[in-house]
Amino acid sequence: METLIIILAILAGIVGIAGSILPGLPGTPVSWVGLLLLYLWGPEDVALKTLIVWGAVVALVSVIDYFVPMYFTKLTGGSKYAERGALVGLLAGIILTPVGMILGSFIGAFLFELYYARKGAAQALKAAIGSFLGFITGTGLKTIVSVLILWKIFVFAF
Repeated sequence: METLIIILAILAGIVGIAGSILPGLPGTPVSWVGLLLLYLWGPEDVALKTLIVWGAVVALVSVIDYFVPMYFTKLTGGSKYAERGALVGLLAGIILTPVGMILGSFIGAFLFELYYARKGAAQALKAAIGSFLGFITGTGLKTIVSVLILWKIFVFAF
């Protein structure tokens, strides 16, 4: 039974990392579920304090991830159109993961800002850079947290 729990916890950590990068998958919460599995049924005692602290970190990063792209987009003078274009480009770019997602996010923000917000190319480029930086920052934070949680899973499992 312990071996099955360890395998499930590690799989949750790996899926969590993938979910941190791919849109639509709750990356960091899935990683945290791996810790929860070890807390409830694992071979070594995971402290409740560890579980709570990582849960708080996951919640904080999840909230930050929603606001960072908007913040960077607004910081660079972009509108909601740049944010929407970044999301559309990101989803379209999934086909060519991960380069397609990054370029898609950037190009989508640029084109939506150019077409829908009726801004000039320079302002649209500035907004696209802001949207791109916000996307990279949010994705980076989620990925770092998920990797650290997977590392903790390995520490507790072995």
